[in-house]
Order: sequence, then structure tokens, then C-alpha cells
Amino acid sequence: MGNLQSKLGFHTAKYRAGGSAEETGPVRAVQQHGPVHADAVTSVAALEPDLCVSGGRDKSVAVCRWRSGAMLRRFGGHEREVTKVASALDSSRVFSASRDKTVLMWELHGTPGPRQRFPGHDLVVTGLAVSPDGSQLCTGSRDNTVCKWDVETGERLGRAAISRNLVTHLCWVPGEPYVVQTSEDKTIRIWDSRELRVAHTFPAKRHIQTCCDVSRDGWLCLSSSTGSAGEGGEATLWDLRQTRSRLREYRGHFQTTTSCVFLPRGPALAPSIATSSYDSTVKLWDRDTGACLATLCLGGSGPLASLAVCDSSTLLCASSGSGIHVLRTSGRADLALEEVAAF
Repeated sequence: MGNLQSKLGFHTAKYRAGGSAEETGPVRAVQQHGPVHADAVTSVAALEPDLCVSGGRDKSVAVCRWRSGAMLRRFGGHEREVTKVASALDSSRVFSASRDKTVLMWELHGTPGPRQRFPGHDLVVTGLAVSPDGSQLCTGSRDNTVCKWDVETGERLGRAAISRNLVTHLCWVPGEPYVVQTSEDKTIRIWDSRELRVAHTFPAKRHIQTCCDVSRDGWLCLSSSTGSAGEGGEATLWDLRQTRSRLREYRGHFQTTTSCVFLPRGPALAPSIATSSYDSTVKLWDRDTGACLATLCLGGSGPLASLAVCDSSTLLCASSGSGIHVLRTSGRADLALEEVAAF
């Protein structure tokens, strides 16, 4: 990792597709706000309209205004590192998973302590997804299990175990009772949350699957892969409709791709996606052609852990070395990506 970082350089640079640095004069200064976590940020998620929630190695959960970097709330209750954070749309409740084997629910406008606890996994919780209506929660763990919970009561409604299914991520399909799951066994599963059973399994990939995301229309799914030295590290587009097949791959990261997200389609823009990686880069891709549209190197940030979509032009990126980065897309025919702030 050290050799790769030294090659990338300890500065922020903006790149076009093809890898050459953009010649547009001085790079805009990045606005630096005080860090919200005392250690690596492991997960970040967007809250509407201008808030985000993050979790870190410092065991805390923070809610901030991403436009200003101002922290509104800090929650403490986990005994070990926070691994994932999540929230339902238009909800004041946020959820955090941890290496302490539990999930906690917090009220944005409530008391500092957790509103609800969800214990029951035997190992670190690595998957967290909230149903669109906010009433149910799905969790996954390295203990090979997926669990379903009632948010109001904290009751566990179901538990399913599959051998070697070390869960890495969960994502609820908008408007549907289905949950997409990635695993260290290199497969992507679709769970029917009503009976907590596997409804479909995609063909296994060559590498561990680290993350997943679902398009807003519920038709498409993304997954990302581990990798090293340019081998693996791709993101994959899957069809969630009747064909349920692999549609496209996005290759270009040198190391593990840790996060993949669909981006809202802006005016006159082709559908696009974003990925982040241990190689300290964030890439934008044309969803339909697989072409890399832009690459941003966050030199000195260390491995990048998580992406969150704020609006049609703004992304958040959680890093192990320098907190949360605010990234902005610009241009239409020639898309670019730049860092504008960090906190």
C-alpha cells in the first residue's frame, strides 16, 4: 500500500477519463473543516435534505451538515468500531452496526442514548439495510446469518443461516420486499424479506464481493470486488428483472473496490455510477458503455471506505486517513470530479 500511495502522491488531483491530469489552471482550494471523527471513518450515508450520518473506528456515530461540515449530534454507545450506518428516506432515525455484534437505533431529535438495540449476531455486523417505509431492518454478519427485525419493538422476526455466507453488505430494493446481499463467498444473493429466504443467487464472481447498491427504479444492481495489483477490483452491473444476468463490468481500480453507487441522472447527462477504492481514487463511469468518465485521486487519504450520494452533483467519501470528503461533479459533455471540502 505504501508504494502505491507514494506513486499517487500526497495531493488532490483532478483527472479526465484516460488518466491524464486536467490542465485548467490552479486547482480550487479544498475547504477544511474540523474532523468529526477521531479515527478512520468506516461508513457514511446521506440524510435528506442536507445531512449525513457517519460511523468510525472511534466507536461513535455523527450527524453533520455536509454543506458546512457542522456537526449536529454525536452518539456514543458502541463498545467497538462502527462498521455500517444507514437510514430510511425522510426518517429521523439512523442505525449503526458494529464490531461489538450489535445494531443500535438513534433518534436524530431524541436523547443521546440509543432508542433501540438489536443484539443477536455472534460476530461483527457487516450488513445493514432499512426497509423503504422504515418499519423493518435487515442485518448481516460474518457469522453467516441474515436477520430481520421489527424497528419499533426490537423483536427479531427471522434468522437465516447459509454456510460460508460471510455477509459484507446489504441493500434494500426500493419499493420491493427484496434485499440484495454481497458475501465473502463471491456471490450476490437476493433475499425475499417476507419469508427471509433466498429468491435468487447470481453466478459467483472470481473475487470477494464487498458492496452493493440498487438503482432507484429497482431494476439494476451494482456490486464491487476485492483486488490487488490491478487484478480484480471491478464493479459489476446486474439485471434484477426477469433476465437477472450480468450486464457490464467497470475495470480500472488497482486495488479493492470498497463502494459502488448509482448517481442521479442530471440534465443532458448519461446514466453514471461512482466507485471508491483502497487505491485512494474515486471513479465515475458511464453506466451503459462502461467507459471511465473521470478519476479523482485523494492522495494521503489512505484506503477509501464508503460513498454516499447527496444530490445530483455531490458525493461524500469516507476515508481512513482524512475524514469525510465532499466531492462535486461538473460539466456535461466532459464530466469532471473534484474535491471541494473535507471534515
